[in-house]
Amino acid sequence: MSANAEIELARETLKKIPATANHDGPIERLGGLTNLVFRAGDHCLRIPGKGTEEYIDRANEMIATKAVAEVGVAPQIVFADADTGIFVSRFIGGAVTMTPDLFRSRPGAAGRAGKAFRKLHDSRAVFPARFELFAMIDSYLAILSTKDVALPEGYHDVLRAAESVRTALSARPLPNVACHCDPLCENFLDTGERMWIVDWEYSGMNDPMWDLGDLSVEGGFGRDEEEEMIQAYFGGPPSPIERGRIVIYKAMCDLLWTLWGLIQLANANPADDFRAYADNRFARCRALMETDEFSSAVDIVATG
Repeated sequence: MSANAEIELARETLKKIPATANHDGPIERLGGLTNLVFRAGDHCLRIPGKGTEEYIDRANEMIATKAVAEVGVAPQIVFADADTGIFVSRFIGGAVTMTPDLFRSRPGAAGRAGKAFRKLHDSRAVFPARFELFAMIDSYLAILSTKDVALPEGYHDVLRAAESVRTALSARPLPNVACHCDPLCENFLDTGERMWIVDWEYSGMNDPMWDLGDLSVEGGFGRDEEEEMIQAYFGGPPSPIERGRIVIYKAMCDLLWTLWGLIQLANANPADDFRAYADNRFARCRALMETDEFSSAVDIVATG
């Protein structure tokens, strides 16, 4: 779809929504790997991308998005349609859409993200869906079995090796809480004083350490950024088990999102080179799983 066609689609969509029907000003295309996102004055419009209905529970997303807006973690929702996945939220003026580079260069950004996660996890919000790592891997593999896309060489070998991870995580599970589950850097909006989180497509009740481990990976955090996030989240050092779970999820998020990337490749999503995306994520997962740090984390989580 051309840029002009995207803007026209946004304009026609806005006309059908009472809160934005009279908008006649400029429309700005914002980011998004799978969806179409636009700014229209004081509002932000999201139109779901092609093929996302295969793996996104829109009813869960809408409930979660409203819940986190109510507790002040996400922008206020103005309109939401669970049938189409279209929604409109308030645009956060003065906020910067984060990137890995910005997380490294903006003072305190990693800490603000840690505090936002803490606010979310302590909110007592309840989402309909559960984010089950290995069930999602099975689901994505089932989707890929219907498509003409090859898994990275050795994927099933690494998945078998991850059985020890499954055992360790289930030995002493943390209570599931409301989690974002897809903390891509671009899903964070930073005002310099407060971090907002957007895009709740993959949200669910989950181990809270997933969010911390995944953001560390997505942001390419070094030790300093990771420690800043963790210390802000816990208000001090975490327990060895909590830290171990963060390390485990740094590998497991790559194992999962490798498959997500292949689904995008199969759906001919033009937003990125998803073959390279999937191969790079799998290589990073495998490399971390072969380290002493990872083995130690699995042992600590399994035995306490």
